[in-house]
Amino acid sequence: MCRALENLPTTCLERAKELKTRFGNFLLKQELNIMGHSKKNTKLTLEDRQKWTQSFHELLLHNDGLCAFTAFLSSEYSEENIAFYLACEDYRNTKTSSKLCSKARKIYEEFVCSDAPREVNLDHETKTSTLNNMEQPTLSCFNLAQSKIYTLMEKDCYPRFLKSTVYQELITQHVG
Repeated sequence: MCRALENLPTTCLERAKELKTRFGNFLLKQELNIMGHSKKNTKLTLEDRQKWTQSFHELLLHNDGLCAFTAFLSSEYSEENIAFYLACEDYRNTKTSSKLCSKARKIYEEFVCSDAPREVNLDHETKTSTLNNMEQPTLSCFNLAQSKIYTLMEKDCYPRFLKSTVYQELITQHVG
């Protein structure tokens, strides 16, 4: 990613075209892996792409939908939201209690605490509640924070994604 940032075009129009190209190329890769969400060799159909408009949940259930939405958030410089959501999903699936504490601390330090490198937009009460949960981490210690970020993406980012040029082109593009 850092290498890509070094060669950014100078004008907004060139930047938009580059993002559109990268977004499209990203979706066409046969093997995708976003935090354990891997895609088998299946073709993306128009029906799949249209399901994404039914609900935000439906979009996230489909690996290509998740990938497209992640790329969209990256183009808006807000990919920390989906990264946090997926980190919480991964955390909730932790099988051994010995890993809970270290995973919880990592998520908290990366996304929740003030001045975190990828800080998500949470209100003071949610941050305080999450910090209190960190004293004895359980599988549900991030539930409130994750729910807030999910709602933020569903109500704010998801409608913009559906209206985006790139998504509209995905709908009209012949794939499969």
